[in-house]
Amino acid sequence: MKSAVKSESPLMSRGMIAVIFAQFLSAFADNALLFVTLALIIQQKYPEWSQPVLQMGFVAAYIIFAPFVGQFADSFAKGRVMMASNILKLLGTLMICIGLNPFLGYALVGVGAAAYSPAKYGILGEITTGEQLVKANGVMEGSTIAAILLGSVIGGVLVDASLIAALIVCVAAYAGAVWANMFIPKLAAARPGNSWNPYKMAAGFFSACRAMWADSEIRFSMIGTSLFWGAGVTLRLLLVLWVPAALHITDSATPPLLNAMVAIGVVVGAGIAAKLITLKTVNRCLPAGIAMGVAVVVFALQHNMMNTYALLILIGILGGSFVVPLNALLQHRGKETVGAGNAIAVQNLAENTAMLLMLGLYSLVVKLGVPVIGIGAGFGVIFALAIVGLWWWKVRQPRH
Repeated sequence: MKSAVKSESPLMSRGMIAVIFAQFLSAFADNALLFVTLALIIQQKYPEWSQPVLQMGFVAAYIIFAPFVGQFADSFAKGRVMMASNILKLLGTLMICIGLNPFLGYALVGVGAAAYSPAKYGILGEITTGEQLVKANGVMEGSTIAAILLGSVIGGVLVDASLIAALIVCVAAYAGAVWANMFIPKLAAARPGNSWNPYKMAAGFFSACRAMWADSEIRFSMIGTSLFWGAGVTLRLLLVLWVPAALHITDSATPPLLNAMVAIGVVVGAGIAAKLITLKTVNRCLPAGIAMGVAVVVFALQHNMMNTYALLILIGILGGSFVVPLNALLQHRGKETVGAGNAIAVQNLAENTAMLLMLGLYSLVVKLGVPVIGIGAGFGVIFALAIVGLWWWKVRQPRH
């Protein structure tokens, strides 16, 4: 029965449509809710340094539950895991709506997101196969990018109109994702009956971590992708304070709109990387990483909206050109070393740890009163120097 679903169904089967629709709504709400909750804590007069703390609670869930979410996704039907995860996101959003602590509510959304991640990628291999699997991944990524762009922009626009209406839209989107999950076929669990002993689960996970870290190619790519995602999440929050300071615009729609420019650039950069860089020539991505840091410095010093748009698109293009080859190398070597599932879990741990550290540093410098334009410029310099150091370390490694 399971193989029939995979081999005889067309790509856009009922189950696949349900997965894509649920993913779109869930990702849309994820990105809208961030800016809605940021606006809420600003309205409630929380200090500026607490804004990155909001995102830190979300990211911490990925780190805390990293040893367990992969097995959770494999031990039950993945469609039901996605549903349970979206229910957690919905509950966290409802907590925010009824006036409970927004940091706790958003952290609960993070727990749902951490459990959702391995299930949404793993289910594609269960409902499609062969060439359809490649196409299914393309459709999934396309819907996710569309959701990120629309969620960010619409979330910001709605906040300016009505904060309550914006929260209701987030609740409706998560509820729609839960409803869509009901139409995903209930396939057999991939690996039922695994031990739920937390010590054994953690020991197996950290054994995979050690195996991947011991491989110099994986270590190189994991450091690079972690720096990128740490920088990305910090830049996203930096814009919230930078826009009123540099552009003298105080609405809630402009920061998410500028974030959308970066996302568009990343898509373009990913396409460029696919054309120009292979696993054998992955070092070509490093100049793009250094140039990205330099572009952030130039961006931080701008006071003109058109220049800002152009520079953020450029930052996205350079970022996409930098991270996509590293991600491909990491997945390729990780699959050979510890298996694809473990590789994704370890990668998530590394990248979210980098995000947590960079957000913590950002929160600290904001609390110390460093001007936001100086923070942005210094951040770009540090990122560029970090990539220079990574390149220097890479060329000193013995060739395989």
